Amino acid sequence: MSLNTAQRLDRLKTRLAELPMWRERAAVPIADWRFEDQPIALGDGWPHRNAPVKFTASAQVPADWPLEETILRMDVGGESLLSLNYADGSVKRFGLDPYHREFPVTGRAFAIETQSVPRLPFGEPVRKPVLTEGRLIRLETELDDLHLLLTQVAETVEVLGEHEVVPHLLTAAEATLRSLVWPSATADYVARTAPLEQQQRIWELPELKADPAGLDDEHRASIRAAHAALTEALRELQKRYPPQGDIVMTGHAHIDLAWLWPYGETRRKVRRTFHTALGLMERSEDFRFNQSTAAYYDQLERDDPAALEAIKARVKAGTWETIGGMWVEPDTNMPTGESLSRQILYGQLYFERTFGVRHTVCWLPDCFGFSGALPQLLRQGGIENFFTIKVNWNETDRFPYDLFWWEGLDGSRVLAHTFDNPIEGYNGIVRPSTYLHTWQNFRGKTRHDTTLLAVGYGDGGGGVNPEMVRRAEQLRDFPALPQARWGKVEDFFAAAHASAEKVGLPTWSGEIYLELHRATLTTQSHVKRSHRHAERALITAEALGSLAALLGGAQPQSLEKLWHPVLKNEFHDILPGSGIREINAEAKAELEEVIEAAGAEQAAALDRIAGQLPKGDVRDAIVVVNPSLSERPVRFTLEDGSQIASDGVVPPLGIAVLDHAKIAPMAGLVVATDRLENAHIRAEIGADGTITSLIHKDSGREALSDRGNQLWVYTHDKPRNWDAWDMDEDYAEVGVELTEVESVDVVEAGPHRGAIRIVKRFRDSRVVQTYALTANGRRLDVETEIDWHDRRTFLRALTPVAVRSDFATFECAYGVVRRSTHTNTSWDQARYEVPAHRFADLSEPDFGLAVLNNAKYGHSARGNVLGLSLMRSPIYPDPLADEGEQRFTYALMPHAGDWAAGGVREEAEDLNQPLLATRASGLAAGVVTPVGVTGMTAALSGLKPSEDGKGLVLRVYEPRGARGEFGFSLPDGWANRGAVTLLEEPQDRNAPVDLMPFEVRSWRLGKA
Repeated sequence: MSLNTAQRLDRLKTRLAELPMWRERAAVPIADWRFEDQPIALGDGWPHRNAPVKFTASAQVPADWPLEETILRMDVGGESLLSLNYADGSVKRFGLDPYHREFPVTGRAFAIETQSVPRLPFGEPVRKPVLTEGRLIRLETELDDLHLLLTQVAETVEVLGEHEVVPHLLTAAEATLRSLVWPSATADYVARTAPLEQQQRIWELPELKADPAGLDDEHRASIRAAHAALTEALRELQKRYPPQGDIVMTGHAHIDLAWLWPYGETRRKVRRTFHTALGLMERSEDFRFNQSTAAYYDQLERDDPAALEAIKARVKAGTWETIGGMWVEPDTNMPTGESLSRQILYGQLYFERTFGVRHTVCWLPDCFGFSGALPQLLRQGGIENFFTIKVNWNETDRFPYDLFWWEGLDGSRVLAHTFDNPIEGYNGIVRPSTYLHTWQNFRGKTRHDTTLLAVGYGDGGGGVNPEMVRRAEQLRDFPALPQARWGKVEDFFAAAHASAEKVGLPTWSGEIYLELHRATLTTQSHVKRSHRHAERALITAEALGSLAALLGGAQPQSLEKLWHPVLKNEFHDILPGSGIREINAEAKAELEEVIEAAGAEQAAALDRIAGQLPKGDVRDAIVVVNPSLSERPVRFTLEDGSQIASDGVVPPLGIAVLDHAKIAPMAGLVVATDRLENAHIRAEIGADGTITSLIHKDSGREALSDRGNQLWVYTHDKPRNWDAWDMDEDYAEVGVELTEVESVDVVEAGPHRGAIRIVKRFRDSRVVQTYALTANGRRLDVETEIDWHDRRTFLRALTPVAVRSDFATFECAYGVVRRSTHTNTSWDQARYEVPAHRFADLSEPDFGLAVLNNAKYGHSARGNVLGLSLMRSPIYPDPLADEGEQRFTYALMPHAGDWAAGGVREEAEDLNQPLLATRASGLAAGVVTPVGVTGMTAALSGLKPSEDGKGLVLRVYEPRGARGEFGFSLPDGWANRGAVTLLEEPQDRNAPVDLMPFEVRSWRLGKA
């Protein structure tokens, strides 16, 4: 009787299962363990869980064991950095985790030491950790290799299905097993096979022999012969059925900087993972490993300088690939353009300084969507290529390309690649199914004959294990499967570029929106607010210090060290709010420290500016500085908290000296419990606390089609997956509008500012909103204080606009993106929550309304309703997300014309960074402009010290998609030294005008 393929495969797997029972030729337990300073026996629980803890022991390899056949097998009950200290003074270190339990030994006597935590790779606590295993094992290495080879044959048969090579593979495997001479003595056989699953199901096993015999020389000889015959059979089959497809494989360990564990644990994960990779390189000349994130290497300089030196040697040898060119793998939806620029600047500078290399590949496998600003910034940072996996996570629409040109807002292009490995994605495991499915899913194969594949346990780190390296070596001989080889990511992209030049590639233009994880734009709002303010505080501090230098002060120092914690906390599980409570508390604390330090830099720079202004007779002078390229109305806050809103403007990057005694408020401010009005707008407040009317007085237009600033709480914000990450499309099916008002009070009655405070409650939570209007204001501010104590709820503000448009405009890094307000296609329907920076706008050609904010990122535009997401309160992985008090401000701004003509961006700048003011005496009233600008409208990205300490760098961008001439003038003694890139090196540029649409340009300024 002949069996079918499935039956033969089942038989093969059954017979394979017993081979590992003879894997251990001999074993010696390691005794005399100590936990910290006290004895502990194998099988004992840890005396405490106050990690990290130290286990120690000593080991002696039996004299008759060949070292190449000896391994150390360990399980201490958690993750560890394992150190083997040999008598000759050498030390070998490895990561110890569930995927890395067996380690080579290189000497007969050694001391064992671990740094251990009672956690598993994804941060799960081991509640009752136990010192489970510590043994020296003499392996039947040839049997181990044969078993793995046969396992891969079985896996190949399974994945190839109906392929005509399958019967041949089964025949070869069956012949291999039949050729083995195998033990059969009853007592030894029963004891050896007792661990098999079927044997463990027996009612009662017989008494087992304590030390069953293993293989003898005849058995081993048959194993060697069988292995050789099977390998030869595979090679012959490969000639008949050659490999289909080509894969460049890179070893990888995606180490989240902080996620389900705090940053302190990441520092240990980095050491463990890096030592594991270094150890594999000692045993395999072919193995290649990549690791991004300059911050990891920077921390390693302090934590383990010897490891960093070993990595430097491997980088020089070409086996370890530092990659990415950025400080961390950041979220790209929420950071400002200047932050993204600094990710590249400080990343590339660090890699060049430490390893002598710059990177040409941006490596962002796990971010939640990608800003259209990135391609231009990458190109200016010397990076021509982009890699991610996350586009494959779309839950509605399949992203159409996997090898393509990604074109940014300004038209800059980078070569982009993503592979679709359905088995663990970028945490690939080396096996036949991974190879086959990754190649089958590669749609770019008609244009380029190779795809990339990253393998190695990740998210929690760990990386490649020895079995993966062995599997890759064996699979080279297999028929029909794609050919895979270890290689470098940069080499893959270099070859892809060559193909692109010959055959052309499709182009994806603009942002890459992820149809998943939309709630990361809102979750952990307090971290997002601190991040926004820290960014702005640093940008402003640098601008003020630079203005002081242009007025004759000293060269300001680089603030790189203050930028590092900001860049760190832009990591794609910190800023998005998808981590545990501990990392959010740490992030907020670090960002608040930056805000404080940057504030001190600002105050010192303001004093330096005031000290260099023309002297005069104004005794009570106020020095007002405009840190933007937009003309600003005179509106600022004094140190005592009092508000000023008067006639006049402060020019771009200008400094105005005002006589405090002569400042008068702009006329026309009216304040009542139900109305705020000035010369520009009139807002009427209803009994339910919403805005019942918002009139743009210059045009006479009503901006609202219904009540504005409706507060809705959605009480069934319970996504089917990924609680902190996601919001399901039906979140709004169950909502409660907050219409009950506890109190309404006029809290400021002018003359510079008027304000009405409204208090509302929802269950155990409280919302206090203050509508505020300055005497010269063109926007109605909604200053919001929340004290939230309700779980699984989602708070949003909705404003119906008296405008009809099929698109809304949202600010993004270095520009804007237009998105549809309709749901014509599945792509439109999927964008029910989208990112924006400081504003979202809905306009007709001659009129519109914008929602501005100083701390929010989640927006929506459906029909004529603009929505702003204020906060969420998921329970995983932080049960107390957004619990307690928060403060932020958003605003409604009606305007004539579209968003650009109406000055929406300029007003959003003012909300996020008001004019700065300081008191002085003995100055002359007037205006000083250290940098004078001419030509078209441009926005300031940064005015900063150059990183070499020899001058300044001015960076601007075109914010609205226009082109034209732009110029600037400098004070006597200063000169424009020419255009530079983000890396502050001379820039070659070929363009018809000074600024092209959405272009970012930088110039070096130096002493003449």
